[in-house]
Amino acid sequence: MSTQGKVAIGGVAIGLLLLIWLPLWAVLLIVFGVPAIAYLTLDPSQRSRLKRVSRKQIGS
Repeated sequence: MSTQGKVAIGGVAIGLLLLIWLPLWAVLLIVFGVPAIAYLTLDPSQRSRLKRVSRKQIGS
């Protein structure tokens, strides 16, 4: 199994555990807040590089 597959399965497992133990608003805050904060901590050159890589994967 690829590394990305393992990460995806782990993410789903953690998400299900969070849904059981935390209220829905807290789960949504974690799911959307952590990636947003991680993106905002990047400096502008890293953000532009990330955008270029994302566009290449989409096929643009």
